[in-house]
Amino acid sequence: MVLPGACVALLGLLAGCKQDTTAQRPLTRVKAATAELVDFAPAITLTGIIAAQVETELSFRVSGKISERLVNVGDPVVRDQVLARLDPVEQQAELESAKAGVQSAQAQLLQATASFDRQKNLLATGNTTRRDHDQAEAALRSAQAQLDQARAQLRSAEDQLSYTVLRADADGVVTARSAEAGQVVAQAQSIYTVARNGPRDAVFNVHEWALANLATNEGLPISLVSDPAVSTLGDVREISPAINPSTMTITVKIGLRETPPGMNLGAIVNGVGAMKRRKVFLLPWGALFEIDGAPAVWLIDPTSSTVSLKPITVDRYIRDVIAVTEGLENGQRVVTAGVQLLRPGQKVEIAVETKP
Repeated sequence: MVLPGACVALLGLLAGCKQDTTAQRPLTRVKAATAELVDFAPAITLTGIIAAQVETELSFRVSGKISERLVNVGDPVVRDQVLARLDPVEQQAELESAKAGVQSAQAQLLQATASFDRQKNLLATGNTTRRDHDQAEAALRSAQAQLDQARAQLRSAEDQLSYTVLRADADGVVTARSAEAGQVVAQAQSIYTVARNGPRDAVFNVHEWALANLATNEGLPISLVSDPAVSTLGDVREISPAINPSTMTITVKIGLRETPPGMNLGAIVNGVGAMKRRKVFLLPWGALFEIDGAPAVWLIDPTSSTVSLKPITVDRYIRDVIAVTEGLENGQRVVTAGVQLLRPGQKVEIAVETKP
């Protein structure tokens, strides 16, 4: 039988053991960093393609049926090289008709000239009237005008025949073909697209936010994706005035100062641009937590060493750090490792002071 006094002593001993166990429970050890407001100017890298600064869509100046197509996409062409031909039967018939019209007008002019010369000689001897002389002169002028008209029609017919042959207007490379042999095409319908030799552009689709925050538009590094050692500098040459509704981006053309070997038409390149400088807090990725689906961090109270969640606004997610613009103040201590073990009001021990 246990005496009452002994029971009290036993209970007291057990309570003391429990208090000692609680007192000896170690605090959660975390890593922490001190928030510091710094200047931040990140670089943005975009991927684009190399394109010619001048691309020409070539078309026939008359309608007709294509009889020959002489080049393909990717073929180099030189100025005045024949690219395609139309069936010229109709234009040749018009040319023959115009030639006949010139011959007829020449014959009429010869007759009118002879008649006028005769009337002029008769007038000098008094054997004709002034009216007949004037009528002969008017007929001569009319015949001359008809010949001029016929010759103009002949030149037009010759031009129409020449328009059945499509020629390159400059040296370049064929980048697109829109018709085939045997196809009936309309006047001014695009047949080929030729990228002219000469200066090149790096063309990028840029988000409106990135374009508004770009710090410079000159001296932008451009390099090949397949070989970053092949690089050059470029300057912003053209910015599209409208947003592409399908991609919600703006087309920006960067004129290359030089075109190194390897940067051929269609080559994929990276372009790097510096963003405008701003004030941010840089924190390691390990500091990022979430509250109600929004980003947050754990702050350490310097007096009690307890933690609390603080919502933040993240400006950019970078490879090793996050850039925070709102939610922090200079000097606050932020948990950077061990966030998954914390709860509000928990007391912690700082094991390591880290830097972003």
